[in-house]
Amino acid sequence: MNDNLTLGTPWKVITRFSLPVIGGNLFQLFYTLADSVIVGKILGASALAAVGATATIVYFELCFIQGLTGGFGILLGQAFGENSQKKMEESVSSTWILSLLFTVFLTVVACALVHPILGWLNTPADIYSRTYSYLFIIFAGTGATVFYNMISNMLRALGDSRTPLYFLILSSLLNIVLDLVFILPLHLDVAGAALATVLAQLLSALLCILVAGRKFELLRLSKKTFQFHKVSILRHLKIGFPMGFQMSVMCIGQLAMQSAVNRLGTSAIAGYTAANKVDQLSVLVDNAVGIALANYVAQNYGARLWDRIKTGVRSCFLMLTALNILMGALMLFGKSLVVPLFVDHPTAEIIAYSNDYLWMVAPFYILLGALMVYRTAIQSMGNTWAPFGACILELFARVFCALFVSMYFGYRAICFSTPFAWIMALLLLLPVYFLREIRKFPAS
Repeated sequence: MNDNLTLGTPWKVITRFSLPVIGGNLFQLFYTLADSVIVGKILGASALAAVGATATIVYFELCFIQGLTGGFGILLGQAFGENSQKKMEESVSSTWILSLLFTVFLTVVACALVHPILGWLNTPADIYSRTYSYLFIIFAGTGATVFYNMISNMLRALGDSRTPLYFLILSSLLNIVLDLVFILPLHLDVAGAALATVLAQLLSALLCILVAGRKFELLRLSKKTFQFHKVSILRHLKIGFPMGFQMSVMCIGQLAMQSAVNRLGTSAIAGYTAANKVDQLSVLVDNAVGIALANYVAQNYGARLWDRIKTGVRSCFLMLTALNILMGALMLFGKSLVVPLFVDHPTAEIIAYSNDYLWMVAPFYILLGALMVYRTAIQSMGNTWAPFGACILELFARVFCALFVSMYFGYRAICFSTPFAWIMALLLLLPVYFLREIRKFPAS
């Protein structure tokens, strides 16, 4: 079933659309956790640190891709809400052309920069070789990530949040099987985990593209798909590139955090990695609801349904507030289970690093929910400057805490960089949404 997000009770529509996205994100988390568990349990803490030392830079590229293709999806959603076949066809063509160009560019640049990146991240010498192998293979598979996210965002813009979930589940299960095959009988070490991830993502992308073409004639590949529409391409770049850039800018701050942690040694990296992996539960749930809200706002913005936008945004905020309070409590009560999930017989030092991270971040999840809701709403109405400005504030906050405040307050200041960044971003976004964007709506 495909959802027209301009119809029905807003909170019910958003919830129904969110659930498959949450399911997909949880499976995505599941197989990244499986990577870490298999690597940590079979290959040891050093291998886990090798994978963990690259986590932020991999996330950096993923953020750009998700932001870029998400921006393209917003324009398709607006065209769908407006019921303009011409604009929808032009949006699909522009999305394909730009995704192909960015795939080539990102793959070449990222693979060429692996050695400099590991130097910037202060990667410890004892894990350098393993880290290089893992990161190079992940970057070589950039195309799989681009096209899975591209087709997923197009499907969601047309009201289908279920198809991407089905293939992500298949991809997740395949990833675990390939992990075990490549690491155990084939002895490919952490490179095997990277290869398993790329192949699983590639299969998911190909199947999603195939099924999307069968479900929607609009998404069927043909010569018309690759027609060049200059005005449309420029509009997609205007929305997609700033969204990709702003999401990657946020990750630059996380790179500063990773670099600061890497200086503390292998135990700190292992503890930070373990806590960061489970912390992704909250991030992925919030992102999923944000994706649903983005498509909801885009369709209703195209249909000029202003009151539905305000009601949907308010409902999303209340929903995420409840979810984040629950997830924060679960993280803190279950913190003793985190490190043993990844490493057999962990040291007290690794456990301490993990616990400190969770105590400094989990109590502030409610801020993450607010940030996701109001940034997404503003973006989906075509405002790119305010979310970008908020990302600059996030970057400043993370770098300031990670590189300077940590000189006096240590590892906990590095961890607090995350909630401090959320606070700084909200100081800009909340006034913009309530004092500028809402007041632009015509009186009902």
